[in-house]
Parts: sequence; structure tokens; C-alpha cells
Amino acid sequence: MKRAQCWRDSPDGVQFVDSRLPDLPVATCELQGYTYDAKLRAAELADGPWADPPLARRLRGEAADLRERFNRDYWLPTRGGYYAIGLDADKRPIDSMTSNMGHLLWSGIVPPDRAAAVTRQLMSDAMFSGWGVRTLSTEDVGYNPIGYHLGTVWPHDNSIIAAGLARYGHRDAANRIAMAMLDAAAHFDYRLPEAFSGYDRSFGRRPVPYPTACNPQAWASGAPLLLLRSMLGLDVSNGHLATDPRIPEALGSIRLTGVTVHCTRQTVDASGSRLRSSA
Repeated sequence: MKRAQCWRDSPDGVQFVDSRLPDLPVATCELQGYTYDAKLRAAELADGPWADPPLARRLRGEAADLRERFNRDYWLPTRGGYYAIGLDADKRPIDSMTSNMGHLLWSGIVPPDRAAAVTRQLMSDAMFSGWGVRTLSTEDVGYNPIGYHLGTVWPHDNSIIAAGLARYGHRDAANRIAMAMLDAAAHFDYRLPEAFSGYDRSFGRRPVPYPTACNPQAWASGAPLLLLRSMLGLDVSNGHLATDPRIPEALGSIRLTGVTVHCTRQTVDASGSRLRSSA
């Protein structure tokens, strides 16, 4: 059984636009982004507590080289521009259009001048169902709204995409995903499942459940936390809580209590682009 070694662990989860399966091994796109991000984070540690400046320089050089090669080999100018889901055993781009490219925004490997194109693809009618971003475009031959990784909507996947959109300043698109996930959660007793079907929102009044989805599931349970962080622009910088809220009008306001920053607990109140924190 062929399997691609990435979060899509189904035998047909990675395929060409015409539904052909690639020869293994496959180098999926998001793993390149994760590696890029890891090298930069490790470089920060090398500059800091590890006290190894030569290692920091080497890691940053490797990250820059990876970014250059990735954007040369994975970018496809067709269909308005997008990233291939991976390279096959012969280093050919696997040209299906998938949600994996949203993870690239999260990792920061996407050049700023390509971020808008990726955002347009992710939020297009072919990718965004109204309940969330599908794993595969409706324009691809293999699309199946109840195929495990062939058109379903995965909450954890969408939370990473939203965080990536927010990172590149596409806050309205990130909020659109966040609100879609919250709307969907209301139909699952506010416990998001592993995945649900990718039928368009106009299909019915609620998202169509995936027949065998795990519920509860750990990474689906973590999705709302990352969505909250994206809406709040929440981070820690130089030991202080950093925020840049963009709260959807439909949500009103958000209050978080017990946010721990350097051994202190804070309460965060946010509405629109305004935020107040107190110990």
C-alpha cells in the first residue's frame, strides 16, 4: 500500500491533478516549510542559550538555501499560481491543489509577493466550502467531499491555515476560517471532530459529518486554541505579552483568563482591534 509520509496518511491522500498516484518517496511541501521554520528557531537558540554563533550562522544559511530551492521547485504558475503538494520520486511536482499550501504560510517559507496568490486559492470557491478549507480542490479529478484527504475539511488543518494567513496580514481571511469553524462546531456539540465532509455550505443547514471521524481527537480539540491566538494576534516577545487583535464583529469580544507570561497570570479582554490586559 502506497503512503505518503506526512499528515495525510491515507494511500491516496497525495495525488496528481488527474488522480494518478506518485511514485514514492514523496517530499511534501509542508515538511519543507516545517524544516525551514525549525532551522530558524534552532538558530535563535544557538544565538542565545546554546552560545554557538557559528551554528546559528550555518542554520540560517541552510534555511535561506532551502527557501530559495523550495520556491524554485514547488511553485506552479498555472491556475493563477500555487504550490505543488510535493515532489515525486523523480522530483516532478505533484500538481494537485491542496490545503497543505496553507501550512507554508504558517512556516514563513512563502515570499511576501506570493502570499496573496496563495490566499486567493485557499479562499476560492474551489477550496473554501463555507465551513472551512477543503483538503483538495473541487477542480481536481480526485475530488471527493467524503474522501478522507480528498476534499474533506479538517479543523486542525484549518487552524494552521488561519494562523498562516494572519502571519502574512490576511486577517479577514483568517477570521473567515475561524468563524466558519465556530459555526461548524455548533453542529457537533461544540466539540470539533477529526474531519467533516467538504460539501458546499449551500448544500444544507449543517456540515455533513464524515462517517468514521474520530471525536474527540486531540489535534481537532487544539484547533480552537490556535484560532483564538490568531484572532488575538497573541504572542510573547522579550518576556512580554504581544497582541494585535482583530476580533470579528459577529463574535463581539473575547476574554481569556489565566494567560501565563513569565510566571505571571494575566486576563486579556479584546474587542475589534482594542485589547486590555491586567494581572
